[in-house]
Amino acid sequence: MDPLTTSLVKSSFKSIGATPGGENAFAQSFYAILFAARPEIRQYFPAAMDLQRDRLMRAVGYVVERLDSPETVLPLLAQLGRDHRKYDISDDHYEAVGEALVTALAGLAGPELWTDETERAWRSAVELIVTTMTDAAHGEPGPPTWVGTVLNHRRVLDDLAIVRLQLDQPMPYAPGQYVSVQIHSRPKMWRYFSFATPPNSDRIVEFHVRRVSGGWVSPAIIGETAVGDTWLLGAPLGGVGVWQNPERSQLMIAEGTGIAPLRAQLMNMPRLDGNPPTHLFYGGTYPYDHYDLDVLWALSRTSPWLTVVPVAENRDNPWWFPGISTVPAGMHERVTGQIGRVVAEYADWADHDIQVVGAPSMIRTTKYRLMAAGIDSRDIHHDPLY
Repeated sequence: MDPLTTSLVKSSFKSIGATPGGENAFAQSFYAILFAARPEIRQYFPAAMDLQRDRLMRAVGYVVERLDSPETVLPLLAQLGRDHRKYDISDDHYEAVGEALVTALAGLAGPELWTDETERAWRSAVELIVTTMTDAAHGEPGPPTWVGTVLNHRRVLDDLAIVRLQLDQPMPYAPGQYVSVQIHSRPKMWRYFSFATPPNSDRIVEFHVRRVSGGWVSPAIIGETAVGDTWLLGAPLGGVGVWQNPERSQLMIAEGTGIAPLRAQLMNMPRLDGNPPTHLFYGGTYPYDHYDLDVLWALSRTSPWLTVVPVAENRDNPWWFPGISTVPAGMHERVTGQIGRVVAEYADWADHDIQVVGAPSMIRTTKYRLMAAGIDSRDIHHDPLY
């Protein structure tokens, strides 16, 4: 896309988002227009649309912001196209989505902002998005979905479970990626979980699932999942870990179940030829949030290139927690504090490839502190949608 087209798309989207309730109004308008024009499309979505609307805005915002960086945005669009095959949608559905997107934007922008030139720019952007997604979907030889059978369900905390499944066929994914999951008791409610293990010949995958307050899917996974249950999985997504330069030192920062995609990479690294020095900071509110620390200690004992530093905002577990979390002799003691601050003050991380995985607020805070400490933002990587 030419610079003028890109500039018009960015400026108009930013103007709409800056209005009171702009982003939420856009998402609501888009889906209302889409479902009115093509009622049959509604069947692909859950009854509760809050998460869907949030994800739409993150995706559109990310694409718009990076339209002038095709090397960044086109791979993401291709992944989304392959993932959307799970819905069994057709090319004309994509066209309807594009038309609804333009109509919603025009309605919110108003005649002063939405000129003929702006509409042409947006139609060019929509054509790029639709073409990239459909081409990737048509060119993918693999299945639209995989079936995973639950082999083990281990509730490691009251609000957290580790689930292992065996896939019905091999799935090519990179350590660090994630996948959409649908469980039998929550149809049409796809949720995204990171692989906690690298690909293996047994087709066994592992997910770490923490209960979301008010959520529909995670409480069912934690409290109701049984051995033998089957899940549907979509195509792999995400680029965390994919850009690693084997010659640069690695800094990995995770909080809670954000450890899963970093753990998958660490488990895969011994298979590679040589490994750079790698520091992993594993954060949580309390020490018990370091539920996977034993596995990470075991990795560090056999991997001299790996240093594991657990960080907790509170030194001790709450009084009601029954377990005692200890650090093995010879290992680094836990550091107390907010993980972004701890990492930024711990060392000079210049010339490191940095990955940050966790809640959006944690990612923003950590990225800000690292940049304030002089780190180039281009060296700090996180997934834009998960």
